[in-house]
Amino acid sequence: MAIIIAVASLVVSHILTRDLAQEERVKMEVWAEAMRALNHADENTDLSLVLKVIDTNNTIPIVVMDEEGNAQFYRNIDIKHDANTDTLAIAAEMGRQWKKSGQFIPIQINDDATQQAHIIVCYDDSVMLKRLQTYPMVQLGVVMIFVVVAIFALLTSKRAEQNKVWVGLSKETAHQLGTPISSLMAWTEVLKENYPDDTLLPEMEKDVQRLQLIAERFSKIGSLPTPTPTSLKEVMQHVVDYMNRRTSSKVEMRTEMPEEDIVVPLNASLFEWVIENLSKNAVDAMGGEGGTITLHVEKNNNKVIIDVSDTGKGIPKKDMKNVFRPGFTTKKRGWGLGLSLAKRIVEEYHHGKIYVRQSEIGKGTTFRIEL
Repeated sequence: MAIIIAVASLVVSHILTRDLAQEERVKMEVWAEAMRALNHADENTDLSLVLKVIDTNNTIPIVVMDEEGNAQFYRNIDIKHDANTDTLAIAAEMGRQWKKSGQFIPIQINDDATQQAHIIVCYDDSVMLKRLQTYPMVQLGVVMIFVVVAIFALLTSKRAEQNKVWVGLSKETAHQLGTPISSLMAWTEVLKENYPDDTLLPEMEKDVQRLQLIAERFSKIGSLPTPTPTSLKEVMQHVVDYMNRRTSSKVEMRTEMPEEDIVVPLNASLFEWVIENLSKNAVDAMGGEGGTITLHVEKNNNKVIIDVSDTGKGIPKKDMKNVFRPGFTTKKRGWGLGLSLAKRIVEEYHHGKIYVRQSEIGKGTTFRIEL
């Protein structure tokens, strides 16, 4: 509707400017005729009427030129000048430009058929006509801004609605997981009482605790978690322990930590998930051939830098800008939400930054997190 209104406005404005331009042409023809009458004035000429016609033009710029293109005088033109400025030369240049565009009226000032002389009245559009010509462009710009804002609002609304669906689905998943996890915890306690020496029960208990942690993470999606002072060394160690139990022996997990412990405000469960997700992506990038994943932590002034590096296949340059986009994935399985959620957890929940520091095809990739 906005576009239809804008087009209609442009059409109407074009008709109005065309009619006004024709009206100004008629006025100039009358003014030129008054000039001709003034040059041929005799005792029967009503000079008061002629002078009134000439003096009433206070809006249309005019330059009167001779046959050689020299300006005789000008009217309604604001020329800034000083003692060294030739105002007639400037007016003549303006007059020649108007003549090229067809805005001129020739006047015959000599009745001698053998020696005819002319002066040329060159004129420009009035200020009112120029404003009327510019107004539709301004109006179109405003309408286009309105259209862009409307489309942006529509997309934002749609994205917000999708986010609500994801948040609702996550919380419902956490709620549904709660009951079977509670039952598993109870059964684990029963088994520990009946088989206290069984070596598999501690591993089962760890898996149940893992399920409980996953459910807790799902329940926190959509709500702003409260960060608490957390040891980065402990977070990294938890990730290494988890990955070592669930990855091939071909994959080596390395940690490079400073001697002193670094304590930063974190939501430990969510931040662990970020490092785990980056590590799992690194394992996938190795394609079962094995390699090394390095978790490097260092303190730089008031920043903490965490690098997650792998020796995988690397990321093509064309995909570098899309890795954090929801739905983007190069895997045959997966929804492409891992890195986008990681970015949200780091940037929105922890006010940090996450980006691809470097990547080389066939050599590996390094993701960097700054807190």
